[in-house]
Amino acid sequence: MNVQNRNINNVFYIFIISHLIIWTVVPSVTNKNLPLDTIEHLAWASNLDWGFPKHPPMVAFFSEFFFKIFGPQDWAFYLMPQIFVVISFYFIFKLANEIFSNQVLSLLSVLILESIFFYNYITPEFNVNICQLPFWTLVVYFSWKIYNSKQIKFFDCFLLGVFSALGFLTKYLFVFILFPIFLFFIYVVFIKKKKKFDFKYLISVEVFLVLLVPHIIWLFNNDFETISYAMKRSGLDEKEIMNHIQYPLIFLLKQIGILIPFFILFWTLIKKFKLRINLNDKKLIFLFFINILPILMMLIVSIIFGSKVRTAWMVPFYLYFGILFIYLFKSYINMQKINLFVYGFLFLFFLSPILYGFISIVETDKRTDHPGKEIANKIQIAWDSQFSTTINEVIGDEWAGGNLTYHLKSRPEWNGFVTQEKLSKYKNFMCIDDNLCVGSK
Repeated sequence: MNVQNRNINNVFYIFIISHLIIWTVVPSVTNKNLPLDTIEHLAWASNLDWGFPKHPPMVAFFSEFFFKIFGPQDWAFYLMPQIFVVISFYFIFKLANEIFSNQVLSLLSVLILESIFFYNYITPEFNVNICQLPFWTLVVYFSWKIYNSKQIKFFDCFLLGVFSALGFLTKYLFVFILFPIFLFFIYVVFIKKKKKFDFKYLISVEVFLVLLVPHIIWLFNNDFETISYAMKRSGLDEKEIMNHIQYPLIFLLKQIGILIPFFILFWTLIKKFKLRINLNDKKLIFLFFINILPILMMLIVSIIFGSKVRTAWMVPFYLYFGILFIYLFKSYINMQKINLFVYGFLFLFFLSPILYGFISIVETDKRTDHPGKEIANKIQIAWDSQFSTTINEVIGDEWAGGNLTYHLKSRPEWNGFVTQEKLSKYKNFMCIDDNLCVGSK
């Protein structure tokens, strides 16, 4: 296959459409039930608010949007994360075209991401990490447009503020791209003075803050429970001195392991590893701020606070690694080896869904083997035999309760964990066990 003789845009669109179809079909066919995080977010989505016990609200908003359109169709909730992934690929491709002015290199910058399992194997489970992806790429893309434009446009600044807010309202970890971009503009405007300060920059900040207001109000009204959860999840409540050493080391080793397939595939492209860095190269400086600085920040936080860095948190951090490494070694890209790269890419592209489908079929005790629909049908029959009212609320944990809110035909609201106080408010209720009940008011 000679990529140079192809219409690169067509190849790119064939790639993203193929990715979307494969990763929608494979889990739809091999899984009996939606994954844990997807069910959890659908539980939140049944009773929308400006925040939830673990995360800000955007992941629930998107889940409910898809539910309103498709209803309880599992394939739709495998399609949803793939839409988020391919949107991300699209804006990576657009930025790469501006960085390289070479469509072959731009295409390679996206294709190489299939070597990172964050962008294929784990994507069927829609969660806050996947939900961040398009906003991460959009924020980077519009930051580049603002920086690279001779005349700053109001609309670009407005959109940067909107996408920054949506990303932050998906997961607070989004600050790990917002802060490096903020530092980048400080660097180019006030330190290097390569760009004049423009008050249009403040539009992004103002839009960002305005869109956060409803969530901030929710935080005050709910004792900042999402922040408390984030601190507990990262192990900040632990006081062991060794955590400041072991957690950063574990973090680094995990990142090396995750990137091994990436570097193997990248090796097939180049003649030799010879690095030349021009500190006055504005493209390279930008790529450093959006790729390396977020990872350094995460490492520094882990060292200072002794916090755990969970592997899934790093999902968006490597989106632009393809552009970075191809830009660094573009002089040593060997187009005569392009077929070797393509074979490696195709091997990984098909291996990942094959492994996913095989494991999904062979292992039978996973969350995705849970008979959620069958349980919901039995509960509906038992309810209809006792009451003439409609089930409109479910109380229980996010997994058991979430499955019922998703599968029951009335789409009842999830109302948290079971308490006697809650049960006393129902006109009719039925408990499946001590931790799961359904009711109507």
